[in-house]
Amino acid sequence: MEISSKENARFFSNNTILPVDRSSFKSESSASKEKQSCCGGIKIFLGALSFVYFAKALSGSYLKSTITQIERRFDIPSSLVGIIDGSFEIGNLLIIILVSYFGAKLHRPRIIGAGCLVMSAGTFLIAMPQFFMGQYRYERLPSTMNSTVSIPLCLQDKRQTPLSALEKSQAKINAGCEKEAGSSMWIYVLLGNLLRGIGETPIQPLGIAYIDDYAVEENAALYIGCVQTVAIIGPIFGFLLGSLCAKLYVDIGFVDLDSVAISPKDVQWVGAWWLGYLIAGVISVLAGIPFWFLPKHLPKSESRKDSSTSSEQSKFIIEENKDQHKSYQQQAKIAEMAKFFPSLKNLFGNPVYILYLCASIIQFNSLIGMVTYKPKYIEQQYGQTSSKTNFVIGLINIPAVAFGIFSGGLIMKKFRISVSGAAKLSLGSSFFGYLLLLSLFAMGCENSEVAGLTVSYHGAEQTTDYEQALFSECNSGCSCSKNDWDPICGENGVTYVSACLAGCQASNGSGKNTVYFNCSCVGTFESSQSSSAVVGPCQKGNECPKMFLYFLVISVITSYTLSVGGTPGYILLLRCIKPHLKSFALGIYTLAIRVLAGIPAPVYFGVAIDTTCLKWGSKRCGGRGACRLYDSSALRYVYLGLTLVLGTVSIFFSVAVLWVLRKRSSPRDETLSANGERGACGTKSRKDNFVNSDLLIQSTYWPEKETRL
Repeated sequence: MEISSKENARFFSNNTILPVDRSSFKSESSASKEKQSCCGGIKIFLGALSFVYFAKALSGSYLKSTITQIERRFDIPSSLVGIIDGSFEIGNLLIIILVSYFGAKLHRPRIIGAGCLVMSAGTFLIAMPQFFMGQYRYERLPSTMNSTVSIPLCLQDKRQTPLSALEKSQAKINAGCEKEAGSSMWIYVLLGNLLRGIGETPIQPLGIAYIDDYAVEENAALYIGCVQTVAIIGPIFGFLLGSLCAKLYVDIGFVDLDSVAISPKDVQWVGAWWLGYLIAGVISVLAGIPFWFLPKHLPKSESRKDSSTSSEQSKFIIEENKDQHKSYQQQAKIAEMAKFFPSLKNLFGNPVYILYLCASIIQFNSLIGMVTYKPKYIEQQYGQTSSKTNFVIGLINIPAVAFGIFSGGLIMKKFRISVSGAAKLSLGSSFFGYLLLLSLFAMGCENSEVAGLTVSYHGAEQTTDYEQALFSECNSGCSCSKNDWDPICGENGVTYVSACLAGCQASNGSGKNTVYFNCSCVGTFESSQSSSAVVGPCQKGNECPKMFLYFLVISVITSYTLSVGGTPGYILLLRCIKPHLKSFALGIYTLAIRVLAGIPAPVYFGVAIDTTCLKWGSKRCGGRGACRLYDSSALRYVYLGLTLVLGTVSIFFSVAVLWVLRKRSSPRDETLSANGERGACGTKSRKDNFVNSDLLIQSTYWPEKETRL
C-alpha cells in the first residue's frame, strides 16, 4: 500500500496541470505583434521614402536635360541659365537649419509630405510660363513662314519691295513686342526651382533619421542603402524623359506641326520642355500622399528600447525627480551650446578635415560645372540633337556612375582598406579620371563652315571681324540684316546665316521643304557648281560621328573612374574626425559644398562658355538673345580646360591629405591611439580601420550624387 500510494503521488505530481502565467503569455504575444507592426510600418515608410527619392532625383536630372531648351525658349545666355540651376541650392539652404532642428521635434512623415507638395508646386511653376508666353517664334524670313506672302529675298532695289507686305510683317513684329516682354518669365523658372529646393530640404535629413530611429539596428544600413540606390534610378528616367520631350515640338497641341519650318537638328529647335515638368510634378504629388497617413512614431524594436537613452532614463528617473531632471536637461543644452565654438575650432584645427574639405569643394566645382553643361557641349561640339544627347547621358553615363560608387564600396570591403588606403584610392581615382579627361581635347570636331563667321565667302578660313565679314561683294547689293539667324545650307556644303546674306533671288516651296535658287554667294564659293540651297544648317564633317563615338567611350570610363573614389573619400571624412563631431562635421561639409560649389559653379561656367559664342540671336524687340553658334575649338578648350584645371587643383589638396596622414602615422600616434586618445585620423589597427560592409556596399550619400557624371 505504501508503495502504491507513493506511485500514485508521483503520478499525480507528474501529471498535475501547472498554472499558466497569463501575463507573460500576453507580453510575449504583444511583443510579437509589436515587432510585426514595427517591421511593417518601417517597410511602408521605406517604400514611400524610396519613391520620394526617385521623384526628386527625376525632377532634378530632368532640369539638367532641359538647360539648352530653357536657354532657347527664353532667349537668355548660359550665365543666366547657371543662376537658374543654382537657385535649387539657394532654396535648400534657406530652411535647412530650421528643418533639421525643428523637424525632428514635429511630425516627421507629414513634414516630408508637405515638402513633396512644395516640391511639386515648384515643378509646376517652372512649366507655367509656357501657357502665358504665347507661341514660340523662331527666326525665319516671312517668305519661309507663310507662302502667301511673297517677298524678294535679296532686295537688289529697294523700290522693288512690296511695301504692303513689309508693313504687315513689321506690324506683326511690333504687335508681338508686348508679348515679348513675356521672355522675362524665366524668373518663374528660377522661382520654381527655388521652391523645389525648399520642398526637397526635409526629405533627406528627416527621412534617414526616421529610418535610423525605428529600424532594427542591423537593418538600418541596408535600408538606407536601398533608398540611396533607388535615388540613382531617378536620373536615368529623368534624362530619358528629357530625351522623349526634346523630340516633341514646344507648342505641340497648339500649332500645326506641318507648318513648323525647323527640325530637331536646328539650333533654334525647342522641345516640349514643359511637358516633363508636369509629369515630374504629378509624380512628386503621388510620392507625398503616403506620408500623410504614417504615424509620428513607430514602436521601437526590443534592441532599440534597451539601448535608447530615453528608455534607460525612464527606468531610473522616478516621478518626484522629474522636475530636477528637466532643469538638468536645460543646463545640459546650455552647456552644449557653449561647446559650439570650441567644437568649430576643434574641427577647423584638424588639418586632414580642412584639406579634404578644400579638395572636395574644388572637385565638386569641377564636376557640377561639367555635368550642368554636358548636354550643351555634346550638342554644340558634335552636332547632336537634344533628344539623342539626353538619351546617351541617361542610358550610359549615369549607370557608369552608379557602378563606380558600388565598386568603391566593394573594393573597401574586399581588401579591408585602412583610412590611409581610402585616401590613396580616392586620390588614384581622381588622378586617373582627370588624366582620361585630358584625352578628350583630341576628340573634338572642327567648326562648321559658316560663311562670314568661320570661313570667308570664298572658302578661306575667317580671320577678320565676324560681324563685318558677314557682308561681301556677293551680297553687297542686298538689304540684309546682320542680326538675323535663318541658316540655309548651300549645295557647296557651306552654311549661310540667312538666304539674304547668301544672295538668293528666288525660292520654291514652304516650311522645311523650301529650296532657294540663284544664290550669288553660293556660286562664287570655291569649286561650286550650283547656286541653290535648302533650309537649315549643313551637317558637320564626316569625322565628327566617329569622334562622338570616341567621346562616349572615354566619357563613360571617366565617369566610372571618378565615381570609384566617392565612397572611400566619404569614409575618409568620417574616420578623420572625433566621433562626437561627426554630425557637425558632415553638416559643415554639406553646407560648404552647396554654398561654394553648387551655387557658383554653373554661373561662372556659363559665363566662360558665353565668351566662345560667334553669333548671338536677337530678340524681336531688340537686345541680345541666346547664342546660335559657338566656336567649337574655343568651347572645347574652355569647357574641358576649366574642368581639368579645377580637378588638378583638387588633386594637389588630396596629395596634401595623404602627406598629413603619413606624417601622423608615427609610433607616437599609435601609442596615443592605443591609449584611447584618438587624434585627427590617428592610425588605428587594421581591424578598426576596416569599415562595416553593410555601410560600404550601399550607395553612400554625397551632395547631388545622382547628377554627377
